[in-house]
Amino acid sequence: MTAQAPLTGLRVLDLATLFAGPLAATMLGDFGAEVVKVEHPTRPDPSRGHGPSKDGVGLWWKLLGRNKRTMTLDLSTPGGRATLLRLAATADVIIENFRPGTLEKWDLGWEELSAANPRLVLTRVTAFGQFGPYARRPGFGTLAEAMSGFAAITGEPDGPPTLPPFGLADSVAGLATAYAVMTALAARDRTGRGQVVDMAIIEPILTVLGPQPLWYDQLGHVQPRTGNRSTNNAPRNTYRTADGSWVAVSTSAQSIAERVLRLVGRPDLIDEPWFASGAERARHADVLDDAVGGWIGRRTRAEVIEAFEKAEAAVAPIQDVRDVMTDPQYQALNTLTTVPDPELGPLRMQNVLFRLSETPGGIGWAGRPHGADTDAVLTELGLSEGEITELRKAGAL
Repeated sequence: MTAQAPLTGLRVLDLATLFAGPLAATMLGDFGAEVVKVEHPTRPDPSRGHGPSKDGVGLWWKLLGRNKRTMTLDLSTPGGRATLLRLAATADVIIENFRPGTLEKWDLGWEELSAANPRLVLTRVTAFGQFGPYARRPGFGTLAEAMSGFAAITGEPDGPPTLPPFGLADSVAGLATAYAVMTALAARDRTGRGQVVDMAIIEPILTVLGPQPLWYDQLGHVQPRTGNRSTNNAPRNTYRTADGSWVAVSTSAQSIAERVLRLVGRPDLIDEPWFASGAERARHADVLDDAVGGWIGRRTRAEVIEAFEKAEAAVAPIQDVRDVMTDPQYQALNTLTTVPDPELGPLRMQNVLFRLSETPGGIGWAGRPHGADTDAVLTELGLSEGEITELRKAGAL
């Protein structure tokens, strides 16, 4: 990370746990923001224990906690409350995901925080938002994937609704939260005042699902489960190759659909009246899948990819993480980078989310141990060694 990173000078307090809020803080830290991760002294962020670990160290945390300094603070104690207000006075952004009313119970709501720092942006990330009939319910991204309509359209037509095997709604909300923070900061540049960001995890995933509400409002149309097929175009599916691999084919553009059918030796289908419309092609997906799938099934994956590239038709291999790690396009983009880590040694992980030509971001370090920087952060805040000791004795740290 260099002083040229675009968010250098921005200070973020990450009070959130698990994924959506902390991911937003990670995105800000990747581009130069100083992020301080504040965790409970005895109940650290559960993401430290999610998924596989090595030598007792959670690997997911190494990704989610990168570019963050870590400190402990019990906000429910008088010392913790007073310390957070002092930290808030120096910060630009606080990101939290406590259930609505929790900060207020500790006298750390917007009224107290904005009094300590009128320029503060308080970012509140919860499952259902700060108000409404579900606001105080516990919730996770899985519930958003269920409620939003995502699960209802995912899976085979005759199978059950399907949830993603990863934190989809949380991740989408995390990216949306980073955008919301930057929007609030842009407004602060004009007004000089901070504000509250209310991010409900159930909302961003509904946005990325596309025009489903509009379709229903205007046509009464409810999108069905279609497996790997699409109701908007065909051929669009996954197909098995002769060597047991899989590839995905998409024909969202009419010209691509025509190239694919010429490639697989069925130019006659292009002359069918229904072929000129993506929706009509989708209604004839069986015949198109037979043509494309039969041709692909007689060739190896390498042969299929080469032939599609020559034909300028859209295809991609179905890759697992082993393939991703060696994929030449990801290598060219430097999508995966190596981060040194004092606990585990060199770690390969995803790089920053995008490239900026003049003010790039970067990764200075992977997720640090629980509370590793507590004393350093508080010393920089102006607390003496004695004050830090007293806070620790009182259980605030």
